[in-house]
Amino acid sequence: MTNIQKTEIFLLEQFQNCAYYKEHPADGEYRLQHSYRVAHAAREIARREGLDEEGLVIGGLLHDVGYSLIFESECGWIEHGRMSARLARPFLEQLNLSPERVQEICYGIAIHADGKSDFPGEDTAFALSIGDADDVDRFDAYRIYDAMEYADFRNLKIAYKRKWLREKIDWVNWRLEQRSGTETARQMIAQRLLYQRQYYEKVLEQMEHSETV
Repeated sequence: MTNIQKTEIFLLEQFQNCAYYKEHPADGEYRLQHSYRVAHAAREIARREGLDEEGLVIGGLLHDVGYSLIFESECGWIEHGRMSARLARPFLEQLNLSPERVQEICYGIAIHADGKSDFPGEDTAFALSIGDADDVDRFDAYRIYDAMEYADFRNLKIAYKRKWLREKIDWVNWRLEQRSGTETARQMIAQRLLYQRQYYEKVLEQMEHSETV
């Protein structure tokens, strides 16, 4: 069994044993599906940049594993990167990985939410690529639907719809200026953000034409 296959089993076990996910299976399914998509993005970044593919796929799979603990603690979501790293480390140390690779995977997982870790590490291209792969999925097409549903967009008054859309467009423009760990990740993220902006701009145009002639 490969290291990646062992990681998949570990991830499934953590989510399946999570009391919150047992009560909210849709949330668990989303988090698992998101983890797989992040692993796919990590693999693409690794291949195009010549980084350790196995290590980045493992990091992508485990980057959110700490969510299984967030719901059972008083920590907010912002801590899930560091909690994921703490949960992942003992498992990673059992794999056929060098101590240096384990450390770098854990550091990349720890910093992926807010850029902060509770242990020393370096912002290498490898470590940053775990968060970049997360962003690739978070900024992709499904997240448009997810964000609009979360905002209850359909039931907003039209003035608030326009405000929400303008804020989303402003945020996309800001995010396009932020750095990535590699050129590949920058391109992948920019492609998805530009699609989001185009979509929100089109919806905003419709909303501008929805009250008067």
